[in-house]
Amino acid sequence: MAYITQYQYYENGGVSPENENWGSYQYVSLEDIVNNFMLMYSGNHSLVNNEERFKVLFHAKRAIQELNYDAFKEIKILELEVNDKMRFILPSDYVNWVRISQYKDGILYPLSENIQTNWSAAYLQANDAKILFDQDGNALKAEFSTLEWDRIYGNKPSIYLNSNSAMNGRPGWNVDGQWYFEYGIGAKFGLNTETANANPTFKINPKGGVINFSSGMLGKLCVLEYVSDGMENGDDSLVTVNKMFEDFVYAAIEFAILGSKVGVQEYVVARLRKRKTALLRNAKIRISNIHPGRLLMNLRGRDKWLK
Repeated sequence: MAYITQYQYYENGGVSPENENWGSYQYVSLEDIVNNFMLMYSGNHSLVNNEERFKVLFHAKRAIQELNYDAFKEIKILELEVNDKMRFILPSDYVNWVRISQYKDGILYPLSENIQTNWSAAYLQANDAKILFDQDGNALKAEFSTLEWDRIYGNKPSIYLNSNSAMNGRPGWNVDGQWYFEYGIGAKFGLNTETANANPTFKINPKGGVINFSSGMLGKLCVLEYVSDGMENGDDSLVTVNKMFEDFVYAAIEFAILGSKVGVQEYVVARLRKRKTALLRNAKIRISNIHPGRLLMNLRGRDKWLK
């Protein structure tokens, strides 16, 4: 990227938004990655000889996507209020979730993923249970299935610790959303610790593009932490990569191009694979930010006060 003045960095040259360039020095743009590769890694005296630019661009984007999935650790966070249909529409750049929480009283309460399905498709049926079709021969679908209506209105018996649970009414204590029970000797134990959570639950419908919640989330704030693929909704001008991974991206492009060509010696491909793997490992170590202060905090966390 082109170097900018301090005024451009802090104030964006007086143009709104002023935070446009904050933190930008950490990253190199996709365009610079491709230009640098074409200039320094491609040519008559290089392993990559006169490769088309569109191929370099494709492999650069694939490398950046792979980095976004697990190496970058750059988590996006979105807050939305859950509507009366008890669902949260996934962001347009969503790939996978990291954590889903309920924000209440200034605290994030992590929600549990429901191990039972709480949504399904449903076909409209006649009185004799035959499926109804439209004029084009497609089956007519209901807006909500019985499973979804029960989830929305809280009619379905729950395996979790809420008002619909079989454990409801038994003596116990609720501390920060976790239930604790005390039974006498010989009592019947029925608590499944896997589902011992009084907070609302969720189930993601990837194809439907929504997160379905139990009825306890109505009108509540949901905070979704997720990862994207870094493609910025198809706008290549906004795609960037952390400078610590820049050399890895060059190595990944070189390996991908030569590894898919006919006639390239296997020892060359193996050498490029080894180099790519080493650069990725080094970049992960650099970006891990293992500071003495954090290690000290972890060591202190081993000491617990017992009463």
